[in-house]
Amino acid sequence: MNVAHEVELLVQEIKRLGTKNKDGQYEVLFGKIFNDTRCANIFEALVGTLRAAKRKKVVTFEGELLLQGVHDNVPIKLLLHNDD
Repeated sequence: MNVAHEVELLVQEIKRLGTKNKDGQYEVLFGKIFNDTRCANIFEALVGTLRAAKRKKVVTFEGELLLQGVHDNVPIKLLLHNDD
């Protein structure tokens, strides 16, 4: 699978699992997306996809790398303002 396609899928899943914050941006906790069955089936390497999306300025989150358990409560914010 190519990176651009995986990032597009990630955007869809953040919108599905997340909620809009006060700024109108979708936000989801890493633990929620990591533990989601559908995401587990879609993303072979979720952490890698998140890092690629962050480099492309599609999402933002604190730190460089998110790890299950340790970073479950870290919010991932979707930076795109595309409507549903």
